[in-house]
Amino acid sequence: MTMETAVQDTGRKLTGWHVLAMFVGGFGLIIGVNLFMAYSAVSTFPGMEVDSSYADSQTFDDRRLAQEALGWNASVEIPGDGTLVLHLVDEVGVPVAPAELTALLTRPTNREEDQLLELTRVNGAFVAPVVLGDGQWRLRLTGVARDGTEYRHNITFRHFE
Repeated sequence: MTMETAVQDTGRKLTGWHVLAMFVGGFGLIIGVNLFMAYSAVSTFPGMEVDSSYADSQTFDDRRLAQEALGWNASVEIPGDGTLVLHLVDEVGVPVAPAELTALLTRPTNREEDQLLELTRVNGAFVAPVVLGDGQWRLRLTGVARDGTEYRHNITFRHFE
């Protein structure tokens, strides 16, 4: 007993031009998306952290040990009133008063929302007005202790309202 399958003829035929159009369209879409993603990645990358990683690495251990000897601990608090509170204390919890301190608030992926903060000393902490959107932020602290030791510290935190 044989079974025959009936195929209904719709009048359309799959030709070589149709197959070529499907291949060109499919690969064109893939290449277009890849180009868009590559452009987006390169255009939003904030850039280099240091001019020469080799030169920076030559004194890294000495700077790290000197900074660790300071015993400073930094933490961030966002009370929700449009301010950022930076607590900078020594190993026993006493607030630290560095000779210089600069705070740059950034997004890890772009520079559009970077804010150089105006730090004000209030009750042993540093306070600065900020505009924070939801998401991940990085506070980059750079400064100099009273004894001349350089201080660098990054605090990464998430903020959601």
